[in-house]
Amino acid sequence: MRAVVRAVVRAGALALVPMLAALPGAASAQSCRQSLVLGLDVSGSVDDREYRQQLDGLAAALDSPPVRAALLQSPGVPVALAVFEWSGHAAQRLVADWALIDSAPALDQFTATLRSTARQPMPRTTALGEAMRHGAQMLARGPACVTRTIDISGDGRSNDGPRPEDVASDPLLSGVIVNALVIGAGGRESRDLEAYFRARVRHGPGAFVELADGFDDYRRAMELKLLRELQGLSLSVLRQP
Repeated sequence: MRAVVRAVVRAGALALVPMLAALPGAASAQSCRQSLVLGLDVSGSVDDREYRQQLDGLAAALDSPPVRAALLQSPGVPVALAVFEWSGHAAQRLVADWALIDSAPALDQFTATLRSTARQPMPRTTALGEAMRHGAQMLARGPACVTRTIDISGDGRSNDGPRPEDVASDPLLSGVIVNALVIGAGGRESRDLEAYFRARVRHGPGAFVELADGFDDYRRAMELKLLRELQGLSLSVLRQP
């Protein structure tokens, strides 16, 4: 079933790109079709092994054939990527700054940066609201793109800083989609955490939550989530004059 879902999502992603390239007033007026900033949870609940599973899992997902194809299908209207780490309310660290993924070497350089990043000490608390706000600030200084998306990975509820549902009303989040990758521990705890992210973190039209069954499942879930994100400008954008 997962293979079928992945094939369908990939087909949608690849079918969308020629439509974008032909748009007279949307993608053609922008430097990229989508800006996607990914925020990775490095709070105290994430040990060193899990830290590497996130960074290396993200790199592997970006390197997977379906995601590479979706990213590189139309270099004239590329995707822009950036990655940061987050924990407490004043603890965010840039991992990979904005890069236009308009060629295979550009993607290779981006994934190499992820794989070579070493962990640095960060507070143990979890500030989901500030992670969302930081992602919005990064989008504000990033390339001008048709769609703007924040992707938050996390394995726990917010316990520091503003509540994520309160940050959603920040003007910086206007027009921004916030998706989430929930790293669960199985059973009811995972379902409850997924429901929490759906209610409090997910934001914007078409936003969604992807669930990983622990850090060992992170790469698979990230690949599927990236394919879902890369497929989709909304029909309202596609219909712009």
